[in-house]
Amino acid sequence: MAEPLVQCPVCLRQLPGADINAHLDRCLQAAEGEAEPGSSPPSKRPRLAAAPPGSQAQGDPEQARPAAATPVFSLFHKGRGGGQSPGAPGRRSGAGREEAAAKPEDGGSAAGSAAALRRAGLAEKLDGKPLAERLRPDTLGDYVGQERVLGAQTLLRSLLESHEIPSLILWGPPGCGKTTLAHIIANSSKKNGTRFVTLSATSAKTNDVRDVISQAQNEKRLFKRKTILFIDEIHRFNKSQQDTFLPHVECGTVTLIGATTENPSFQVNAALLSRCRVIVLEKLSVEAMEAILMRAVRSLGVQVLGQGNQHSSSATGSSSGSSEFPVYIEEKALNALAYLCDGDARTGLNGLQLAVQARLAVGKTTPLHVNTGGSADGILITEEHVKEGLQRSHILYDRAGEEHYNCISALHKSMRGSDENASLYWLARMLEGGEDPLYVARRLVRFASEDIGLADPLALTQAVAAYQGCHFIGMPECEVILAQCVVYFARAPKSIEVYRAYSNVKECLRMHTGPLPPVPLHLRNAPTRLMKNLGYGKGYKYNPMYKEPVEQDYLPEELKGTDFFKECET
Repeated sequence: MAEPLVQCPVCLRQLPGADINAHLDRCLQAAEGEAEPGSSPPSKRPRLAAAPPGSQAQGDPEQARPAAATPVFSLFHKGRGGGQSPGAPGRRSGAGREEAAAKPEDGGSAAGSAAALRRAGLAEKLDGKPLAERLRPDTLGDYVGQERVLGAQTLLRSLLESHEIPSLILWGPPGCGKTTLAHIIANSSKKNGTRFVTLSATSAKTNDVRDVISQAQNEKRLFKRKTILFIDEIHRFNKSQQDTFLPHVECGTVTLIGATTENPSFQVNAALLSRCRVIVLEKLSVEAMEAILMRAVRSLGVQVLGQGNQHSSSATGSSSGSSEFPVYIEEKALNALAYLCDGDARTGLNGLQLAVQARLAVGKTTPLHVNTGGSADGILITEEHVKEGLQRSHILYDRAGEEHYNCISALHKSMRGSDENASLYWLARMLEGGEDPLYVARRLVRFASEDIGLADPLALTQAVAAYQGCHFIGMPECEVILAQCVVYFARAPKSIEVYRAYSNVKECLRMHTGPLPPVPLHLRNAPTRLMKNLGYGKGYKYNPMYKEPVEQDYLPEELKGTDFFKECET
């Protein structure tokens, strides 16, 4: 007896029942709208069910066909074609596939994102998501900066490349790459079959965390699948909320990755810190910022105009056939942006986007020299446009780098040299560049004793009062308090007598060989009878009881007659 035939609901072929499962798998995996060779063509009209065997529709020649060729309503295409038959007119067939191919896929690499951006017009590239989000890298190879932590042969990079992710606390300033690093870990973990869940402490509640942990427990028990939980701004969770993670991080139910801009020593539970490794991310260097901005400029198709106002005209900054003018940006504008964003990649990229959008909106073109042999009209972005977009001062000042120490040294030496004008200049250079006023005030307290000393004892009072005033009212009101103190110090008489004498004492202690000399017995305190019997305090002369100066030795026997206020002989 012949085996009964079964109709495939996708391509409508009649197949033996034993072969239908394997055939159905092949049909579902084939490209959408494509049928296997030999399958009957689909009908022009969808039908909800096959006609009864041997019956024919009356009055419609389209339906006067064998039951085997009658189309069915395919449930397998419900999500893609709205429940319609593949290949039907008005449905997603070959043209639909072309549209799908033209649409960029989500989650590609940074290089793929940049290529997709170049294919679109400049206005379209800047529309929608912020540029910082569009150009977020997906792989460690595209990650820029943080060489000390993620450079070649570093421990963390080796762990990430081997998909062995430990629990981490990523600590660093805004825009240094914390979220991007978590994004890279997410892409890598998904390829490795690990579940990655993202929560923000600004909006998530304790119940949300418990739900994720419960799902992680089920995944681990049923499927042996790991879960990585990323908590952005983890310092926003209070101590009790952070305690929720403790047992689950301890037993490995979840791998915790927290990102914070605050010092985790003060904002994260000590018990949670002991279960995680703290990774300190620093502000991005100027070189790293320049590399990030250059990649963004290339992805947008904007051409960099060098110092000699020359550039290659091989690309115009707009898609072919577009009526947009080519867009250029000065090289010094990119350099200024790299400095002014203060190591914050998000600020730098968004500032670049804002400057380009503003110039496109104005639409004013500028004649430009191209290859020294011709000229062309284009939209030019200058250093002033970048500064205007950032709304930042033009002062180049790095609060954590070399310029920080250079400026405080210049301020110190200007006050020591009694140059009040230079002192005010270097003070303003630091404050307008974003320096912490309390840092400057602390340095002034030190200066009052080191360089002025006993020549004007009121200088120390002035410095302490300036520090308290800065602490009370902050910037910008406290700037005049610091200015007053700086001018006072520049005009005050100078003396390093105390500073030099104390330096001589330290040198004496460093140069001493053997055990330090004991404190003389008559200078020791004797609070008990035993100490008095041992000679503590014996022979001490209490100075207030004498009207005349008392002759008494206060230095150890070995140092008797030493004068630290005289320069040590070398």
